[in-house]
Amino acid sequence: MSAATQPLLPGSTLGVLGGGQLGRMFVHQAQAMGYFTAVLDADPTSPAGLVSHHHIQTGYEDPQGLAELARLSDAVTTEFENVPAAALATLASQRPVSPAASAVSVAQDRAREKAHFVACGVPCAPFAVIETAEQLAAVYPHLLPGILKTARMGYDGKGQVRVKTPADLAPAWDSVGQVACVLEKMLPLQLECSVIVARGADGTMVHLPVQRNLHRDGILAVTEVYEGNLPQALVDQAVAAAKSVAEGLQYVGVLCVEFFVLQDGSLVVNEIAPRPHNSGHYSQNACDVSQFELQVRTMARLPLTQPRQHSAAVMLNLLGDLWFAHGDAAQTPPWAQVLALPGTHLHLYGKRDAKRDRKMGHLNITAATPEAARATALQAAALLGIEPF
Repeated sequence: MSAATQPLLPGSTLGVLGGGQLGRMFVHQAQAMGYFTAVLDADPTSPAGLVSHHHIQTGYEDPQGLAELARLSDAVTTEFENVPAAALATLASQRPVSPAASAVSVAQDRAREKAHFVACGVPCAPFAVIETAEQLAAVYPHLLPGILKTARMGYDGKGQVRVKTPADLAPAWDSVGQVACVLEKMLPLQLECSVIVARGADGTMVHLPVQRNLHRDGILAVTEVYEGNLPQALVDQAVAAAKSVAEGLQYVGVLCVEFFVLQDGSLVVNEIAPRPHNSGHYSQNACDVSQFELQVRTMARLPLTQPRQHSAAVMLNLLGDLWFAHGDAAQTPPWAQVLALPGTHLHLYGKRDAKRDRKMGHLNITAATPEAARATALQAAALLGIEPF
């Protein structure tokens, strides 16, 4: 077995580009498994940096910072898809990097992402790429009403404009700065779901159960995962499609593939995230292997075992709005009352200031049955001021 294929055993140092909450949960998991960790993030109070063995406080493109991360780390990953792909490529010349810059760059560009879906034979919404005024003028009316999305740097509903008529197109493009965009036809949605796949350097693939998701204002609000949350045929199709997307990228790491389920029951892929995902957080308490352990295993070239879900689960996203439920002054939510409910697991991200729409944490609710998990989740939502679902 060559050095490039040997596992990195506990005692090695795992590096991560990005210091947000996903990096923090990765660091916690890596440390629990006996690894040292290094985080590169310019923010001195970044959630991951605060808990890591090493915190390199520089920007993602700083040559000295990248060199230091490579010196400290035996392998490197990222927790954020908008890390410059060039930084990953620089690191990859010195250390194993997963996911690869080539895969991350596809996820960073909606036009390339759509082309990849088409190449993989995975159905997606009808779309047009708009990079010039000529392409804007040539848009087929059948794509309207649609959603104009910036090709780069869009997440959590940002960089998106709804377009109802041809007359709305030019003003919508102007509003996003006439940058490269993808126009997607709006489809009659029934619900949203996602699949988290982990693929090793040897091509082994495992997946978490299919997650049923509810978004509010473009941000994930609730994830429900239990047997029967979706029809089995749809589950099988989503898993197969997600694995096809990962295989086509020759992906190494944890990948989330998000889907729309249409009113007629058909499935179309929406987008990918080359990292652990909000919708997979339930796995920390409901599965024997979490998405963050899968991230450690893929990165350290450890064996991948198929995760097993042992409890029905509901995940509630905790936004900063909950701290302002009773006015403009921030107040701590009633955690003691929430944690008095059976099967509740609180995960806060160590962010010092609560702000509206800011992801502050999540609450996992586990139970023996879907009905019990949902009932407790609704009780917790009522205590926290979260709209019922």
